[in-house]
Amino acid sequence: MPFRPVTPEKLSAAVVRQIEELILRGILRPGERLPSERELAERLGVSRPSLRDAIGQLQETGLLSSRAGAGAYVADVLGSAFSPALLDLFGRHDEAVFDYLSFRRDLEGLAADRAARLGSDTDLKVVAAVFAKMEAAHAKRASDEEATLDAQFHMAIIEASHNVVMLHMMRSMYELLRGGVFYNRKVMFSQSTTRSTLLDQHRAINDALQARDAAGARTAVEAHLSFVETALRDQQMAQRHEGIALQRLDHETEG
Repeated sequence: MPFRPVTPEKLSAAVVRQIEELILRGILRPGERLPSERELAERLGVSRPSLRDAIGQLQETGLLSSRAGAGAYVADVLGSAFSPALLDLFGRHDEAVFDYLSFRRDLEGLAADRAARLGSDTDLKVVAAVFAKMEAAHAKRASDEEATLDAQFHMAIIEASHNVVMLHMMRSMYELLRGGVFYNRKVMFSQSTTRSTLLDQHRAINDALQARDAAGARTAVEAHLSFVETALRDQQMAQRHEGIALQRLDHETEG
């Protein structure tokens, strides 16, 4: 017969499974410090020896790391999807920049659709809370804070989509995402109306999500990132035209 005696699960195995799930779902993030051994054992309701056993197993699998005198941390298992040299190369070539925007438009459109359909009410409250901070930063004309919150807003949507592969892939690309957001905003802020336009676009995304309008949320995300792409192309063209105009001016004033 295929039956075997049922054995109770070790407490350390239950702790391992719980911490693994928190990392998988993106709740515990790379570099995040775990509570002290005493506090964590109390929260989990296990003995300190059982907790030490679990932490040891997670360190062996590479999910946790320890720092002398500082406790246990979630390991940087994600790293970066691209090397610094490749990131620099992307930033210097228009083709890669616009492919990146196209990739974001496709992926984040899908994430917004999923978030509207599958996100919990609490997920959508998180998105709304980040947007409220964006409005406050906009009122203060805090451009750097707005840019930081822009990235958080988009990541909150991806988190609300509840696709762990998408979540970890985008987390691993966070430097690229953040770099894209900061760069695009810095360029577009040279246009006086752009800050308000961007805020309105994020409001449209948030409104569609709160209404659980999946198609509307996807359309709003795609429209926003298409606007970013067009504004960036226009700015780059204006810079090229200015370069040519300066050459003409130099030529005319040489004589």
